[in-house]
Amino acid sequence: MEAKIGILTISDRASRGQYDDLSGPAIIETLTAYLSSPWQVVYKLVEDEQPLIEQTLRALCDEEGCALVITTGGTGPAKRDVTPEATEAVCDKMMPGFGELMRQESLKYVPTAILSRQTAGIRNQTLIINLPGKPKAIKQCLDAVFPAVPYCIDLLDGPYLTCDDSVIQVFRPKS
Repeated sequence: MEAKIGILTISDRASRGQYDDLSGPAIIETLTAYLSSPWQVVYKLVEDEQPLIEQTLRALCDEEGCALVITTGGTGPAKRDVTPEATEAVCDKMMPGFGELMRQESLKYVPTAILSRQTAGIRNQTLIINLPGKPKAIKQCLDAVFPAVPYCIDLLDGPYLTCDDSVIQVFRPKS
């Protein structure tokens, strides 16, 4: 079964066309390197508006049937940064370990990583992961958490994701 993966960029300026979205394509590039199983992208770009983010997350999960949704942007302390709040509003369960690990990894590179509020959660059968907005940080964070993602999707009865072991090694318990 081909996995659908939602990529949601949250940016006022990119949504207004003031600059190109570099973060969404950085996620797609990273996943293309990781994944060896078939998958397709469902890409969206929205403004930093909580109701709009929530609506888009619900659509990616419930209507598009994405097994995984990865967001980028809106995780900082600024007034308009509301991605974690939108994620929490649409999720049934929160998965705080993702955010903890991403901040821990990012602290190796920048002391301001403690300002990031990225998180993850589950809506029905979809894993939602919030990433920071900088392409370099996206790769660093995905490298840290992605080894657990395929098994999490297994536990949600989602599609079986396989990865290129020479790029990233995922963990599944031996049964």
